[in-house]
Amino acid sequence: MRRVVVAATVMLVAAWLLSMAAVLRAARRDRAASADAIVVLGAAQYAGQPSPVLRARLDHAAALHRRGLAPLIVVTGGVGAGDTLSEAAVARRYLLAGGVPEAAVEAEATGRSSEASLRAAAALVKARGGSRIVLVSDGFHMLRLSVLARRLDLEPLGSPAPHSPIAANRRLEIEYLLRESFKAPIAFLVTR
Repeated sequence: MRRVVVAATVMLVAAWLLSMAAVLRAARRDRAASADAIVVLGAAQYAGQPSPVLRARLDHAAALHRRGLAPLIVVTGGVGAGDTLSEAAVARRYLLAGGVPEAAVEAEATGRSSEASLRAAAALVKARGGSRIVLVSDGFHMLRLSVLARRLDLEPLGSPAPHSPIAANRRLEIEYLLRESFKAPIAFLVTR
């Protein structure tokens, strides 16, 4: 019995180490290329202003759009508890104020989780005949988002926001990477 417990423990640790390595690899890799749309995952907004994390994601998406990588930016994020505006509405307004053309920005405000937001964005992109997307979020999020996008029949290209305050804070980034090392395998196993 002891051997079985030891073997199971070794297998679980090895699986977790592989997951952590995959999350870290995806977090450090920018695969941005020509696509049908850029999909920005939401983050907090405060009284109609994007949080520093959301602003970093939006600035990165705008830069990708200016490079001509996709004709459309889809911003996501629903209304948080206690809020009156959705993350997507705030994000859209921020991009428009920054010079992104109105026709190039779609807001998808129904999702209140990464999976729900990505599912809604996928429907929007597919309705326009697309399937190849550049995913913009923080690096720690890239592996799980890519798994979810593939399950939704999208071709994801991860592009982490390079100037996110999370990436600038090593302790905080490690905390998020550790969480994702458990969430990513779960997304792979349970998302349909």
